[in-house]
Amino acid sequence: MRAEALQKKVEETVLDSYEAMYRLAYTYVRSEEDALDIVQESVYKAIRHSASVKEEGYIKTWLWRIVMNTALDFIRKNQKETAVESFYEHGKEDSYQDFDTIEALKVLTEKEKAVVVLRFFEDQKLSEIARVLNENTNTVKTILYRSLKKLKLELTEGEPSYEG
Repeated sequence: MRAEALQKKVEETVLDSYEAMYRLAYTYVRSEEDALDIVQESVYKAIRHSASVKEEGYIKTWLWRIVMNTALDFIRKNQKETAVESFYEHGKEDSYQDFDTIEALKVLTEKEKAVVVLRFFEDQKLSEIARVLNENTNTVKTILYRSLKKLKLELTEGEPSYEG
């Protein structure tokens, strides 16, 4: 019975987190179709391996890790650049509207990108991100600040300076 109850909890978490999973996958591949494929593959893996969850409270963390790893596997397999396209979801604009920022994420390593996306796009706490990435919280803070410096440099490159 425990395995069935755990699978049901995983399925509920997947349903509650589906759009967030999509947004996370999209930040990695920047393609609507590919992100949907990654989410579908991630959902399949999550349900298939739901019995491997050790603690019910970590299902969402476990799910984020599956999406991130599936996205990274996809990138490694395809090794292609994808263009940033605007997209709409259910007739309303998606919350990832700032494509300059999404494009700037390319300057970050995969771990840096994961920290920024989880913190600012998915509004996760640093302690939750640390669990997802298997890092301590101070390491995540360091990665976050380093990433923000890189993004600031990337986003302000070529802009006129207004210093007097």
